[in-house]
Amino acid sequence: MKAAASAFGAGALFSVGLAVAGMTQPSKVIGFLDFLGDWDPSLAFVMAGAIAVHALLFRLVTRRASPLFEAAFQIPKRRDFTPQLVVGAALFGIGWGLGGFCPGPGLASLPTLGAEALAFVGAMIGGMLAYEVFTRVRAARAAEPAAE
Repeated sequence: MKAAASAFGAGALFSVGLAVAGMTQPSKVIGFLDFLGDWDPSLAFVMAGAIAVHALLFRLVTRRASPLFEAAFQIPKRRDFTPQLVVGAALFGIGWGLGGFCPGPGLASLPTLGAEALAFVGAMIGGMLAYEVFTRVRAARAAEPAAE
């Protein structure tokens, strides 16, 4: 229960931070990506602030023997780069650029019931479900005995 409450609290704080920074507005993201037009650098400042906080806290937190609610830290290694990760990252970037949302701001924008947020989150959920179906079908085909 403590782990779930901690995760909920972190997510709520993240949502409030996104809203205060204006990152729930797709125009901010699209403006940031418009290098040749009316460029809006505010997203760069939000990213720089997030990186600075992360860099400081990562060093402090990982000095502990273990996380508060897990047995060990789960820190990705370089070997975690897979074709699926690269394709997923590319699709994420394309969706982010076209829609102006990424998952955090999209979910934080849901209470507004705006058409853009609803469409983005719906497409995001659809993509996750499609991936789940794809991986299950792929696993089932790999488990089938070879035809003779």
